[in-house]
Amino acid sequence: MLKLEPTKQNIFEAHKLVKRHVHHTPMMSSKSINALLGCKIFFKCENFQKVGAFKFRGAVNAIFSLNKTEVARGVATHSSGNHAAALSLAAKMRNIPAYIVMPRTAPQNKKAAVEGYGGKIFYCEPTLQAREEMLNDIVEKTGAVFVHPYDNYSIIAGQATVAKEIYEELGALDYIIAPVGGGGLLSGTCLSTRFFSPITEVIGAEPKGADDAFRSLRDAMIHPSVNPQTVCDGLLTQLCDKTFSIISKNVSEIFTAEEGSIILAMRMIWERMKIIVEPSAAVALAVILENKDKFAGKSVGIILTGGNVDLGNLPWIEK
Repeated sequence: MLKLEPTKQNIFEAHKLVKRHVHHTPMMSSKSINALLGCKIFFKCENFQKVGAFKFRGAVNAIFSLNKTEVARGVATHSSGNHAAALSLAAKMRNIPAYIVMPRTAPQNKKAAVEGYGGKIFYCEPTLQAREEMLNDIVEKTGAVFVHPYDNYSIIAGQATVAKEIYEELGALDYIIAPVGGGGLLSGTCLSTRFFSPITEVIGAEPKGADDAFRSLRDAMIHPSVNPQTVCDGLLTQLCDKTFSIISKNVSEIFTAEEGSIILAMRMIWERMKIIVEPSAAVALAVILENKDKFAGKSVGIILTGGNVDLGNLPWIEK
């Protein structure tokens, strides 16, 4: 796996590797959404990716970059959902075991997905300390390779292929917006933008109830994610040294969005585009909803990060 920040060549190599295993997801647009918001929005539909999320790109790049000896005892990670499913499927494709530490509070549909892809789940309390302690114990006992969800340059290089495909298809844009939790996707988006479309401004999108990345960029230091309150279960983690370093040098701004705007944006995509996205994927459109003047008349790329929704627990249905 990569030991240094991915270069342009590293991203080319990652794309060459992952495109043999992942879907080349479509770009979509909506005339009605464009008219409503006054800008041209291009949606990169990673909700149509294998395992229903962009995370599969990073997992494939990380696992398939390892040789047979390195992965002989399998891989392990901690994740609340999409990375866990992605790693489980990528491991299954290489015929190796995947050991997954998940918080017991993880969404039921994401637990079921990991099991369906063959991952062996170990449940822990919903704290970072509990995750890391259980993960360390599993790695020690099994000899599995730890593949962090985002604190891993091979993961970041894999996620960078999303934006690379956008620029290959559309050319330069005024803005590209990516949701940010741990920062793997936003870091990859930054790097691909620097190498393939340097005139495009990179913006991060984050729930206001989980705004640690916003505060980290503002204060030039990593703020921990403490008791985040948001419907975006995929954006609960905090930046790490690797992602913070890349983001702080390359992101123009991180915007936060209210929960109501995120749910409205999610519903707008469902109703007007007839596609399923999860709340974490809708936060980028929510940022435009709350900042129409900023994006008026501009071309904007949005990464729809995933479509793994618990259909029995939709956020617009009253409990």
